[in-house]
Amino acid sequence: MKPTRIVKHWLTTRWRVDRAFNRADLYAIEEAVQTCNAGLVGEICFVIEGALDSAALFRDQSPGERAIEVFSQLRIWDTEHNNGVLIYVLLADHAVEIVADRGVNARVGADEWQAICHAMEAAFRRGAYRDGAIEGIRAVAQHLARHYPANASGRDELPDVHVMP
Repeated sequence: MKPTRIVKHWLTTRWRVDRAFNRADLYAIEEAVQTCNAGLVGEICFVIEGALDSAALFRDQSPGERAIEVFSQLRIWDTEHNNGVLIYVLLADHAVEIVADRGVNARVGADEWQAICHAMEAAFRRGAYRDGAIEGIRAVAQHLARHYPANASGRDELPDVHVMP
């Protein structure tokens, strides 16, 4: 547990999250997720969390561990075709994680997800939160479209965007 990480998390308030992702940005991100999900049988869910709580910090929970926890809490694994994908942003750590259900992981490699995460993180470092998020969503959708193209059901099984408290 690094003291600098703890301080960064304590200082990453809801105000900082709202400054990075304002209401218009969140609307645009949600619209991008909805548009991409409409063209897929796969399901994308985008989650922004400002900071970890104290208990998680003192356990030294990594962004990847937290992303798996959120994936489970939101039941993203609970899709008909095992094709849910979480794009998780932990603002205090400037980290992006992608967690995919087993059906997707059998078809898309970890290296491909990491490339998307790195591109989003680079955009976020430049302050381009909205653009980085939307490009990341589109990149995930391209992978899903290859393996889970749209069908007539048009059923949206998961919530699209969450901002964690």
